[in-house]
Amino acid sequence: MYQAGLVLEGGGMKGVYTAGVLDFFLDKGIQFSHVYGVSAGACHMCSFLSGQRGRAIAISVDYLDSKWYCSVESLLATGDLFNVEMCYHLIPDYLYPYDYEAFGRYPGKAYSVATDIATGRPAYFRIRDMKKDIHKIRASASLPLVSRNVKIGDSYYLDGGISDAIPLQQSVMDGNQRNVVVMTKEEGYVRKPAGQLGLMRARYLRYPKVYELMEDRHIRYNAQLEYIAGQQEAGRAFVIRPRKASGVGRVEKNVEKLMELYRQGYEDAAGSYEDLLRFLEGGPAGAPHP
Repeated sequence: MYQAGLVLEGGGMKGVYTAGVLDFFLDKGIQFSHVYGVSAGACHMCSFLSGQRGRAIAISVDYLDSKWYCSVESLLATGDLFNVEMCYHLIPDYLYPYDYEAFGRYPGKAYSVATDIATGRPAYFRIRDMKKDIHKIRASASLPLVSRNVKIGDSYYLDGGISDAIPLQQSVMDGNQRNVVVMTKEEGYVRKPAGQLGLMRARYLRYPKVYELMEDRHIRYNAQLEYIAGQQEAGRAFVIRPRKASGVGRVEKNVEKLMELYRQGYEDAAGSYEDLLRFLEGGPAGAPHP
């Protein structure tokens, strides 16, 4: 296991890119001392931590035809676009069983990032027991407007990407001097101001911090990109991200598009393998071959 952080950005169904990267890591037996997952990144992190190669992409595409997986019907009936009962109980316990025992043997630490909607601050939940802590994964992936708030303790949470989309700085603060960052936005991407702000303000009238976070989200995200670039230049971060826009929507139903993006993630990780090993073993990111 490498003493390094692994930071996984969200991005809805674009997260299948991350699933491809993580399956390559599983094929090569690469493990990290600290893993941070945000939204879709938190969901795909689960199968990586249990060593179940292929599970993350299978879950992403196998149930698209079911109205109880991701649909307007689910949203209207339950308040969640991604059906909670199916995604967090039926699938892991029956349809594609999760290996809880294997997760328990993972030698590193795992964190799910969610947003406290009262304070607007990110929460970095330690995942110690996947079965008991699954609501922390759900909180991280609960998109605003199309998900119910998730209660944990005395507080309510939503998508971690609202407050800390790419928690590299948190990993550094936790003592990780080397970090691998898997991003779902393509090279050159710059986030623009969010839409639907009026609806956001109305929906979260009791929680104004949600509106405030969404209002300046693009500013904070683009600042994170600058921070990541600085860490790269200093040789402390290794970034894997798509080379071009995928055309995959945040809620995508086209299996062919999803599989292509998954394959791209796997191939990008494979193409950077030698540089990645040098980085993890102490050399600078992107160092030339000896």
